[in-house]
Amino acid sequence: MKKKLLSALLSAAMVATMLTGCGSGNADAPAADGAAAGTEETAGGEDAAEGEGAEGEAEADAVTTVGDPNGTHMEMWSFVEAHNTFYAGMLEKWNEANPDRTIEITFTTYPYADMHTKLLTSLTAGTGAPDLCDVEMGQVPNVYEGVDTWLYPLDDAMAPYAGDMLTSRLDAYKGSDGKQYGAPFHVGATVMYYNMAVLEEAGITQADVDAVVTWDDYAELGEKYLDAIGRPEGKYWTSVDTAGVDWQWIAMAEYGEDWTGGFDGEANVQLESVKKMLTMEQEWVNSGLAQVSPDGHVDLEAGFQNILDHNIVSFPKAMWYMSRFINYMPEEKGNWYIAKCPVFEAGQNCSVGIGGTGTVVTRQSSDPALAADFLCYAKMSPEGETVIWNDLGFDVCNTALWSDEAFAHDESNQYNTFFRNYPYDVLNDIKDQIGTIMTVKISPTINEQFCNVTLNDILENGVDVEEALQAAQDVVSLEQ
Repeated sequence: MKKKLLSALLSAAMVATMLTGCGSGNADAPAADGAAAGTEETAGGEDAAEGEGAEGEAEADAVTTVGDPNGTHMEMWSFVEAHNTFYAGMLEKWNEANPDRTIEITFTTYPYADMHTKLLTSLTAGTGAPDLCDVEMGQVPNVYEGVDTWLYPLDDAMAPYAGDMLTSRLDAYKGSDGKQYGAPFHVGATVMYYNMAVLEEAGITQADVDAVVTWDDYAELGEKYLDAIGRPEGKYWTSVDTAGVDWQWIAMAEYGEDWTGGFDGEANVQLESVKKMLTMEQEWVNSGLAQVSPDGHVDLEAGFQNILDHNIVSFPKAMWYMSRFINYMPEEKGNWYIAKCPVFEAGQNCSVGIGGTGTVVTRQSSDPALAADFLCYAKMSPEGETVIWNDLGFDVCNTALWSDEAFAHDESNQYNTFFRNYPYDVLNDIKDQIGTIMTVKISPTINEQFCNVTLNDILENGVDVEEALQAAQDVVSLEQ
């Protein structure tokens, strides 16, 4: 099993740029963290050997020890230094509030692929694993392979906060046994971003945007915009992706479908929701309403520049994309408006949680119950969630804070002031309409096929949707 799992992990690392709609690894880190975090937490496609020492041991990018030296010592790994900085700050708060249960943690930051490979190796070997570790969503199927023997469940530790946490997001980090093994950083709720400054120049108002309910409404407004500006070459209403499956996830969430089949079902990429979305996208590209996203999606440099050039004026993306504006497109402050995604049929769910990092406690921990209590305090308590929002810019899972005026409308928070409306006002509006698509063992195969072949065939090469999906299903079926 060890050889099989290591092979699967390395393969997953290579296609991390395609997983769960992720631009380049994961949907967490603020882009300010440099190249490693500039896309969606890290460059998941980097060579697994990069950052290794002479004997093949992964080299750490950063190591720091924080906390009470007289407390319980623990090790924690991440692939984003900003995450470890967050945990370190929360550890100080924990120790102040729990003088009888203090902790000292050595935080180590590794390159993305190195860390996940090292984690899986140590879990498989039964020795060498840290007490706590970040796990990128695309790597969940590999790390969760041994949920009952490798990971410690968080259900008891999160009990004080569970009532306020968004259930649909917690579900994405449950194991096949129904227990909670990962603590999320964010909802990753998918919303629509609209450049109202440009739209207003074309005579389109916020009321017009708010009136959009269905994808037909959205397309109609897009045609109105293009007509107003005279349909110049290189200008579009939106862009569609060939290197990410966000659009397909939105469609599945709207119809309550999941192409993975979950833990027990058979994968099926020929769902009606997927067909409808791909057909619509292909029609938009053919009509000139949409372009294929430069470099495959909006979460790379070419995508940022495309937005800055106003070549597109609307697109769907998860809430964590807010950090991309602040870090890569600061000149757009005050121009953009956040709204709910359109649906195919009125009354459907209009959002889906995309990307993320689920932090786990390993059974090799010296005190797994204490580690779990600290982790859930850090990532689920109001204190921790406030830091996550203010410092990392993630849409937090603790829904009690969404309607807290001091939190959701805090004018000192840069995310609250960058956009024309408050992000949490949108989240409150869609609170009960956020779907979940599971990430399971077949997920890497689906994403690799779609991002390498299927989406390009349909959106770039004009291949018939039914034909392309049948070819994709044939590949997926061989791996089940």
